[in-house]
Amino acid sequence: MLDILKSPWHWSVAGVLVGLTVPALLLLGNKHFGISANLRHACAACMPANIPFFKYDWRKERWNFFFIAGTVLGAFLVAQFLQNPNEVKVHPELAASLAEAGITDYSQLVPTQLFNFSTLFSLKGVLFLVLGGFMVGFGSRYAGGCTSGHAISGLSNLQWPSLVATIFFMVGGFISANLLVPFLLHL
Repeated sequence: MLDILKSPWHWSVAGVLVGLTVPALLLLGNKHFGISANLRHACAACMPANIPFFKYDWRKERWNFFFIAGTVLGAFLVAQFLQNPNEVKVHPELAASLAEAGITDYSQLVPTQLFNFSTLFSLKGVLFLVLGGFMVGFGSRYAGGCTSGHAISGLSNLQWPSLVATIFFMVGGFISANLLVPFLLHL
C-alpha cells in the first residue's frame, strides 16, 4: 500500500478530488473553497481591533481553520513518510535553462540553490520571497480572493469577477515565469 502512495500519480486524480471538493462544500453548507480568506479569519480571531475589515462573525468560518490545519498536516506527513525515493524528473530543456542560472539540485521540493537561508538574506532572496510574497498577498486581497478561490470555486459558480481575476492571474504568471524570473535568476 505504501508503494502505491509513494509512487507518482496521474495529475487527473488530484483534479477530480479538488473538483469534487467544490460541490461537496456547497452541498454540505453553502461554503466556498479558498485559502487566502483564512488569513483574514485568523486576524479577526486573534487581533480583535477596531478595524471594520475584521469586524464580522469569523466563527461561522472556523471550518476553514480545520481545512488549513489538515492541509498543513497532510503536507507534513507526506514530506516525512511518503517521499518518492526516485530522482525528480525535469525536462532537459528546462534543466539546461536553469543550469545557466546555477540551479542544478532538484532533490527537494524546490531548488535548493534558490530557496535556502543564505539566499534568503540576499537581494535575490528579498526579491523572490519578500517582494513576491507581498505581491501575492496584495493581489489576492485586491482581487477579492486567491487563485484557488477564483479559479476553482468562482469559475465553477460562473462568476464573472472570478473569470477576470483568473485571466489576470494567468497573465501575471506567464509574465513572471517568462520575463521576471529569468531576469532575477541572473542577478
